[in-house]
Amino acid sequence: MKRLAHAPPPPARRRDAARAGDDYGISDSPDWRTVDWAEHLRTMEIGGTPVNYVDIGEQGDSRPIVFIHGLSGQWQNWLENIPRLAENRRVVAMDLPGFGLSPMPSETITIDYYGRVVAELCRRLDLAPAVLVGNSMGGYVAAEVAITAPEIVERLMLVSSAGISQREHPRDRVLRVAKILMLATRSSTRQRRGYAARPALRHWMLNMVVRHPTRLQPDTAFEGLLKGANKPGFYDALVTCLDYDFLDRLPEIGCPTRVVWGENDAIIPVRDADTFLELIHGSHKLVMENTGHVPMVERPVTFNDQLEEFLGLDVSEGELEAPRSQPAKAGDKVA
Repeated sequence: MKRLAHAPPPPARRRDAARAGDDYGISDSPDWRTVDWAEHLRTMEIGGTPVNYVDIGEQGDSRPIVFIHGLSGQWQNWLENIPRLAENRRVVAMDLPGFGLSPMPSETITIDYYGRVVAELCRRLDLAPAVLVGNSMGGYVAAEVAITAPEIVERLMLVSSAGISQREHPRDRVLRVAKILMLATRSSTRQRRGYAARPALRHWMLNMVVRHPTRLQPDTAFEGLLKGANKPGFYDALVTCLDYDFLDRLPEIGCPTRVVWGENDAIIPVRDADTFLELIHGSHKLVMENTGHVPMVERPVTFNDQLEEFLGLDVSEGELEAPRSQPAKAGDKVA
């Protein structure tokens, strides 16, 4: 059967990993494994719900960064990025309510609710205006904050962000498949650690999210991706991702915005990046070749280089002093 022109690409085969490139799956420096993460873990009650987050680095002249994970994620999705960025600024990464170590909230999970939680965390930690970096559903949430609380956001990076085409999919079918997947992936922490350790199982578990799972180190695959699975917020968060619509409000985003995507994203099609580009004035994009849904995990060194470049660009009248298409480094391309 012929695949639809706008459908996401199929997952890569295991043997394709040999052509992933030299920067694929290579940890950046400082290595996340050298950090005493327990020393930096904090909890803040927001709206009656304890919110777990990691807070690392000194708040100096540089704007702080707030990392926001996606569906089935947790703050550890950013393990490969936090240490390097925290060398020169304060970095906060959170578990949204219902994910990681943050329990389910009493309030209904919606993108609007998550946006209010992120904004309140930023206010109470004196982070604003901050740089918000969100992946997948986290990009959805970060963009919502930029719309509803613009004073919180100094600049915005959307990484394979939800919010555009997910409403095109048959809702009932997506939710039925999600329920099946929730049952199929219900496993213990020990079992998921075992999946991460074995290349064939690692590929099977992650090939929709990661382009080349066998190129990731087992501990990165477990701590950064598999450990966050099977959390109670998954289904409710998926429902709001399918239902929430902010397309007509995206032009209200006035901060500098960079849209980053994996060319081979099998979850959210790369064409969605163009819609963000069209609707957010002054935004520009970077497409990373031979990369899936989590570029920050798959090519951390290249991703961190691009993020630092974005942070260093001067701002003039609400726009970056740079063309909408940026020169790419190894493993990247501009589309």
